[in-house]
Amino acid sequence: MAASSRSRPFPKLSPSHLVPLDLSTSWCCTPHGLGGHAHSHSHPSSPARAADPMDPPPAGSSSSASASAYATPPPPPSYAPSYPSSYTKFNSALNAGLLNPMSPPPLPLDKTRSSPTLFDMMANEQDYHPRTAAGVHSIPAPPQPHQLQPARSMDRQMLLQDRIADLIGSCSPGNQFNDADSSDVRLTLTSKDGLSVTLCVHRHILVAHSRFFAAKLSDRWSKQQRTLPHIVEISDCDDVEVYAETLRLMYCKDLRRRLMREDVNKVLGILKVSAAIVFDAGVLSCLEYLEAAPWAEDDDEKVAALLTQLHLENSGAGEVLKRVSLELAPSAVVEEAEVGGSCSGGGNAGGGEEVLLRLLQVVLEGKDEKARREMKGLVSKMLRENSTSRGGAIGGDLRKESLYSACNGCLSLLRKQFVRAAGGDQSEVSQIARQADNLHWMLDILVERQIAEEFLKTWAMQTELAEMHRKVPAIHRYEVSRVTARLFVGVGKGQILVSKEARCQLLSTWLEPFYEDFGWMRRACKGLDRHLIEDGLANTILTLPLATQQEILLAWFNRFLNSGEDCPNIQRGFEVWWRRAFWKRNAEPEQPPRLRITAICENS
Repeated sequence: MAASSRSRPFPKLSPSHLVPLDLSTSWCCTPHGLGGHAHSHSHPSSPARAADPMDPPPAGSSSSASASAYATPPPPPSYAPSYPSSYTKFNSALNAGLLNPMSPPPLPLDKTRSSPTLFDMMANEQDYHPRTAAGVHSIPAPPQPHQLQPARSMDRQMLLQDRIADLIGSCSPGNQFNDADSSDVRLTLTSKDGLSVTLCVHRHILVAHSRFFAAKLSDRWSKQQRTLPHIVEISDCDDVEVYAETLRLMYCKDLRRRLMREDVNKVLGILKVSAAIVFDAGVLSCLEYLEAAPWAEDDDEKVAALLTQLHLENSGAGEVLKRVSLELAPSAVVEEAEVGGSCSGGGNAGGGEEVLLRLLQVVLEGKDEKARREMKGLVSKMLRENSTSRGGAIGGDLRKESLYSACNGCLSLLRKQFVRAAGGDQSEVSQIARQADNLHWMLDILVERQIAEEFLKTWAMQTELAEMHRKVPAIHRYEVSRVTARLFVGVGKGQILVSKEARCQLLSTWLEPFYEDFGWMRRACKGLDRHLIEDGLANTILTLPLATQQEILLAWFNRFLNSGEDCPNIQRGFEVWWRRAFWKRNAEPEQPPRLRITAICENS
């Protein structure tokens, strides 16, 4: 530090500005008035002139003597100006070579350190570089938006040039695309936002592959252009890069193989340009790619919209559109209707309904239980989405009659298996649980579509099935009571609205079998919401007249005391009935508020 301090120029200071220094601790120019290392003052016997800090210590004096001689500074002369303590930072930065020697001293700062660190100087940069009107260290104002626009345009132009360079660099050896030596046309492509790129192409290539260029670059036009290369410009391009890629395809011998490296979005862009310049080979190659390549689901609408817009039916676009639209021949429609009529009785169903009914039938007849559970969730989701996509109409494109036809088929098989099991034939008793599960699933679909009223009425009329119920072992029959429980929940939550007679018939036919199977349901059905079922049963009972409520709830009270957990707990419904039946009888009836007319205004 000492050597570098001697080699740098110092600002000119008057002798009164300087005071002696303690040479044992510092070798720099320090202003008067600092503590620590800057306690240097002349001895009383020393001359009145302040000692030069660059002078050596007096001869024959030791360091301790020098320190004692300079320990007590005399008061500064009256003519000596006082300097702030922050001058130390300025002087230290000056000696370190961080500041211009001619810079003004910094503003005073309330700091206790005698010399600043680099962090302090960076944090207080405004003190070292005061802002002046014509200051050398003034910070330039940030550029305005109109100044950034050209820079952004240049960046985009450079990025476009880089992509075009990569595109040209990927050409096979011997390819003449953008060959300046052999080309006779200089083609400039300009986008709508002003980006442009110039390519060196060949007139005979353009004319041979594009009917657009064949018309524009005719022989007559070529003779009028006396100088080579011919200058051609195409403006308002949607995508300059895709346009250049399409021109490069004219130089390729195997367009289909070249397109295999691209994705669907890029091929759609090339197809649009190829159709615009009537590049038939490019259009055909793009359509062949789109017909064979896999798409993402998000690309379906893009492909269908572009092909519909370009009207390329004669070029093979119809084969591509078959991937996203179902178009059956009349004979195929008749054949599908016949097949549908044989399996579901719905010969008038449309194509979409026929497919959904076929899926329902396959799930209902499936053998693997795990796969059935998974596919039931999938088909339910498809039905829900299909109904929503058609404006929320009841049933969507799957008619109510078709769903009830499937339900009736399951119910018929259930009755048949009940008869066999009640007669002692246990060979196919497992089919009871399967068909009951199918009915439960179909009932969920009907409730979601708000068309389950007919199902409840039909189920309430199955008195013969309910009588055979106790003759079948509970391990095989309890799934049937899940159907009854689902109806209780639907009525109790207001999802199924039927007449009082239908509700009474449902409880009369199926409440006793439901009580008998409740313990098995509670133990065997995983994920069974017991409280939901109990609330549904209680609310169903409470929709009946008070006399019917009393009959059912008193019978439940006796049964619950003898069965405990194997009986549903509908205590809440019991309490509601009790308050309805007895509490309000003893209370004074409230008088209904009277409607009073306060004034009548008549037009005079």
